[in-house]
Amino acid sequence: MLLKNKNVIITGCKRGIGRAMVNAFAANGANIYAHARSADDDFLTDMAVTSERHGVEVWPLCFELTDSAAMKAAIKKLMSDKRPLHGLVNNAGITHNALFQMTTEQVLRQQFEVNFFALFNFTQSVSKLMARQKQGSIVNIASTAAQDGNAGKSAYGASKAAVIALTNAIATELGDVGIRANCIAPGITDTDMLGTLPPAIIEQTRNQTDLRRLGHPANIADAAVFLVSDLAGYITGQTLRVDGGL
Repeated sequence: MLLKNKNVIITGCKRGIGRAMVNAFAANGANIYAHARSADDDFLTDMAVTSERHGVEVWPLCFELTDSAAMKAAIKKLMSDKRPLHGLVNNAGITHNALFQMTTEQVLRQQFEVNFFALFNFTQSVSKLMARQKQGSIVNIASTAAQDGNAGKSAYGASKAAVIALTNAIATELGDVGIRANCIAPGITDTDMLGTLPPAIIEQTRNQTDLRRLGHPANIADAAVFLVSDLAGYITGQTLRVDGGL
């Protein structure tokens, strides 16, 4: 087990990549603060079942990331628990598809509020807790759209490019207190977000990958497990593309 007895925070755990991460981290022995926007019965039951199946602790942490008061309350809970925090995976995010000329300022601001500003604020608070311990690994989920300039992804890609730039700065600034920071840039992955793309675009992108297939949420989750683990102890400031050779 790569993460036995380590405590990790993962955001956006209800479905898709976040849900796969909960399973992968639990299977590798990590105790998890599993974040979701709201605490419905299905989510709470799912987390309890995962905890029992893998013999780890899974603590639901439910709040809206763009609500500063709710975020402060969550940080206070983390502080009061007094558990060492070994990893933070910023997975929660939203997407948007529209040509540049059709993208409104409102949409642009919404993309940055969720994908960048919420991530920035949460990471800032959690990293202060990690700095006290002189250890920690931060993994931010970006996107190949941040690097490839995909048509229809100007707002989303820009917000994820900001995440990559932030990650590089974090790695530079916090390395001397034992905190590593890296990005994962998923390519086309079989999640609910695919529903926002036309089938023809999905098929075209699939055929542009070397492996000629979509990624699975578990592929992204496994990369995150590696980056949080001690196997990646000398890796920081990097963006790992998990894209099937796109």
